[in-house]
Amino acid sequence: MITEITPPATIELLNRGMECLIREMGIVEAEYFIAAVQRERFDYTKWQREHFDKADLRAFVDKASSFAEENGK
Repeated sequence: MITEITPPATIELLNRGMECLIREMGIVEAEYFIAAVQRERFDYTKWQREHFDKADLRAFVDKASSFAEENGK
């Protein structure tokens, strides 16, 4: 069974992302992180490939499925 996942609205995504950063890093480090990403012309596509090439595909799919079930997606 294939489940279609609808991405959240941009503002919702940005708010949740900032909440995660602040919760995990604190407000000051979260702001430093955002500034670094903007300043360094962060290449997300390159980072994503390097990061996910090391990831186990089955574990990734299982986590995505669990997320979808928990969030009614």
